[in-house]
Amino acid sequence: MAVKIIIDRQVKKGKEAEFGKLLRELRSKAVPTKGYISGETLRSLEDHCNYIVITTWQTVEDWKAWEKNPERKKVQAKIEKLMARPTETKIYVHA
Repeated sequence: MAVKIIIDRQVKKGKEAEFGKLLRELRSKAVPTKGYISGETLRSLEDHCNYIVITTWQTVEDWKAWEKNPERKKVQAKIEKLMARPTETKIYVHA
């Protein structure tokens, strides 16, 4: 069953460009990964430092494998340094 991963990030002011670069790097690594279906990034109109990433994976196991991938962890560690608060990740399925 396909799953949607919702990732909520609050970027420190002034770090948006650096964050965008890392996010594109992360996406380029995710796309060829087993189980990856699609992804999109949304930026809040009310708070320009708040971003939501929505990705779709074939199975929760595919997502968890990507979440543990050393390449992802390396980029995610760089992203976390730019965050105003810890990244929040939730997994959803169609109701």
